[in-house]
Amino acid sequence: MSFIQNTSNADLGAAAAAGQQIVEDTAGGVVAQIQRVLEIEVPILSALMPGDSAVDVGNVVSFSVILLMTLTLSRVVQLVIGKTMRRRGLSDVGTVGTTQRLVHYALVVIGFGVAVENLGVDLTTLFAAGAVVAVGFGFAMQNILQNFVSGFILLIERSVQPGDTIEVDGAVVKVQEMGVRTTIVRNWDDEEIIIPNSTLVQGNVKNYTLRDDLHRLRSRVGVAYGSDMDRTREVLLEAAAGVEFRNRVKDPVVLLLEFGDSSVVFDVSVWTNDPWTSRINRSHLNFAVWHALKAAGITIAFPQLDVHFDRVEVDASQGESGSDAGPG
Repeated sequence: MSFIQNTSNADLGAAAAAGQQIVEDTAGGVVAQIQRVLEIEVPILSALMPGDSAVDVGNVVSFSVILLMTLTLSRVVQLVIGKTMRRRGLSDVGTVGTTQRLVHYALVVIGFGVAVENLGVDLTTLFAAGAVVAVGFGFAMQNILQNFVSGFILLIERSVQPGDTIEVDGAVVKVQEMGVRTTIVRNWDDEEIIIPNSTLVQGNVKNYTLRDDLHRLRSRVGVAYGSDMDRTREVLLEAAAGVEFRNRVKDPVVLLLEFGDSSVVFDVSVWTNDPWTSRINRSHLNFAVWHALKAAGITIAFPQLDVHFDRVEVDASQGESGSDAGPG
């Protein structure tokens, strides 16, 4: 009985050893096959390499893996930076977004450089040869490169940031996204507009929220010349002070602007903290001014034109003498 058991154990051990050997041989064969595939040369890429450098499948795979790892690392680092800045009280969207983009571009450049070197390209030689090509390429791509440079300037200076309300070419828009080449904004009609970054750097841009969001809102109204001007000023001040959207820190201001052709023109000003809704708030202010003047019995003037006809009498004797006289 003991002899049979020992024989069975020996057979099992031999079978296990044989199985292990088969697995090792199979794994070794697979590894060898993968290694042979990775060593296959890619003629197209080898032809593009300087000198006698050869590019095989392994180089291409490692190039792709490095780029993928770089993009993954960039995303993780951006999330960490965003959470860290918000925990420390830096909740400004523009500041967080600008920092994240600068870190992303830096990591992408470093990762791309490492991946290119892994292909067997000497970056020093590449930069030296590319400097000459870049001059000619720069002239051909002047506008695009100008927008890229302007994008980096905006990211560093932060004069325009996502969430800002700005005025460009007479249109009030809100900044949605900022890229290296273009900036996407949205206007009051909910239309998205793509603006080249060079326009924001070189043109005159009015930023309503650069350092604060305090914004002055005006309403102009003309009253009849027969109105009591002191009473008109009091009514306008009460109307402006009663609007709900105004900033309570600054008092309303009413100015007599000019004596127009048909009316005395007043300017009513209040301050708000939301420039993006200025069009709607201006409408509310105009309604308040209208109802206040109407309730006080003050006439809102409109353009008027007086036409006078003067009657001219002609002497009959002069008319007859003139008609009888022929050409001289």
